[in-house]
Order: sequence, then structure tokens, then C-alpha cells
Amino acid sequence: MDINDIKWLREQTGAGIMEARKALQDADGDREKAKLLLAQRGAAGAAKRAGRVASQGLVEAYIHAGGQLGVIVELDSETDFVARMPEFKQLAREIAMQVAATNPRYVTIEEIPEDEAARMKAVFREEAIKDGKEKFADKIAEGQFQKLAKEWALLEQPHIRDDTRTIKQLVHELAAKTRENIIVRRFARFQIGG
Repeated sequence: MDINDIKWLREQTGAGIMEARKALQDADGDREKAKLLLAQRGAAGAAKRAGRVASQGLVEAYIHAGGQLGVIVELDSETDFVARMPEFKQLAREIAMQVAATNPRYVTIEEIPEDEAARMKAVFREEAIKDGKEKFADKIAEGQFQKLAKEWALLEQPHIRDDTRTIKQLVHELAAKTRENIIVRRFARFQIGG
């Protein structure tokens, strides 16, 4: 195993020396495979940390279109050390820009009120029946609602700069790298005349 491989892997992932070495050993020296292994291990660790309290963080403001549109995002972490990292601030900025561009209504799908979800499903069900698909109306309504919910929920949206990843994936990637629970707590979007 080459020290340059370990160095490269650490630069790419932020992993410690021993972690990078172990991942390279497990991947038989394949850098990309080792990077993927570290990402998977980090995601598993992030899931374990999800219940931990994230009471530190920052509020990021983004102003766009000559002062016609503004967004404020609260991004929280477990420690102020992580909240001061440039990568943390960059993630908060990316999320603020996402909110400015896509105007989501909620942070997560779970935040959508049940009465609103029921109302939307009823509308989609009626449309399916009108289209002569009564037999599958409930499944169609649920599918249409899930599609709409992913547009409404910030964390489910594809990232505006890289549509192969969702905002949730960006948050999980940084959580895996920092080994802390990171949460998009809330956001507000303001637009002149809107």
C-alpha cells in the first residue's frame, strides 16, 4: 500500500490515517472503491448519530437578484467546532441557494400536515378516476403525492448544482465526514412582491 494512496484518500474524504489505510486494505488498494467504502461507513455512522442533539450551528443568509430575494437557513451541528468549519458554512450557503432557487415549502416530507396530504391525494385520486383509471386510482394518487412531496420537501430535492445528489445526501456526506449529527432546522424565504 502506497502512502500517496492514503494521503489522496484522506484529502478526498477527510478520513483519519487508520481509517483510510483500512479502507484501502479492504478495497485491495483501489482508491475509488476505498472512497466508496468510507462513504458507506460514514453514512452508517451518521444514521447512528441522528438521535444526538445538534444544538450548535449557524444561520446563513443569502440575498439574490439585486436584493429582490433573500433566504435565511439554520443549519445545526453538535459542536461549535464543526459549525465553524468552512465546509459547514459552504453547505449552509448551498442550502440557502437551493431554497432561493426552488422555493420548497417544508424541510422534510414528514412536516407536510396530514390534512394537506389527504387533500392532495383526494385531488389526484379524482383526476385518475376522470382519466378512467378507477381501478388504480389509490396507487396513482399516492405516487403523484410522493412526487409532489419530494418537490415540496427541501431535503428530498435534487441539488441545483449536481442533480445526481439530493440535499439530504449533501447533509449526510458532511455528517459522515465530521462524525456529527447535522440538521437543517428551518428556513425562511422572502421575495419582493411574492
